[in-house]
Amino acid sequence: MLPGVYLAYKKNGDSYYRSSITFQNKHISLGSFASEADAHQAYSEASRLLADFSTTIDDIFSLPTILNFGKVISLLNFRDNHIYFNNPIYLRNNYFVYYLSPSEELKFDIDDLFYYSSHKIMRRQGHLFVSDYGMQLNILSRYGIKNYAVAGRDYYFANEDATDFRYSNIIIVNRYYGVTKMLLPNACSYKVKIHINGNYTVGTYREEEEAAIAYNKAVDLAKKSGIDKNFQTNYIDGYSPRQYADIYSQIKISKKYLEYLEGLA
Repeated sequence: MLPGVYLAYKKNGDSYYRSSITFQNKHISLGSFASEADAHQAYSEASRLLADFSTTIDDIFSLPTILNFGKVISLLNFRDNHIYFNNPIYLRNNYFVYYLSPSEELKFDIDDLFYYSSHKIMRRQGHLFVSDYGMQLNILSRYGIKNYAVAGRDYYFANEDATDFRYSNIIIVNRYYGVTKMLLPNACSYKVKIHINGNYTVGTYREEEEAAIAYNKAVDLAKKSGIDKNFQTNYIDGYSPRQYADIYSQIKISKKYLEYLEGLA
């Protein structure tokens, strides 16, 4: 066998070729190939990448290679930063880049390195998610952004780069279901709407948490009126059950919304 190549067999007995390389005492699998020549080419390319520091992460995608692009990222990061990740991660100064493809890269804080080194990011219908304990989780949920949130309304990227997921770059405007922040000349308020065959205004409130509780109350009133819908409700941190109950009992709900519910009876 050529250097770096190993013969292997599938369950049905068909043969194929595996390639691997050892660098800095670490054995690295380079993938499976249909021919011995391709497997050896992968080994040769990996050897050159690991030895030639003139080839950088910034120009690697312009070079032809038989290696999977993710494997190229892992090899270069190992060469330059002395740590190997199975996922396509490259360490930068105080942050890291996760490559979705040769032309798509996501930026993250170092605090997220352990998580994304063990969770593969996938794309589905324009959404980015990871598989965690058998569930598909939108990566925005790590920032407290709900699935219903709309970019530009409920949250935005400070530098207008939607691929920059560093914490300082993500600004959350609306944290709760049904609550929208309204900016006034010298203050702000929070408008609450609930969707029941259309949007109905529940009220406008000074405090965000108060607005979130008002939405919960509107949901409870809707259910009592016989509306069978799987409403999401808000969880408010920092409130004791008694504090929550006091605000809940005193909060005022739009007269028009109450009249709408009465009309359903």
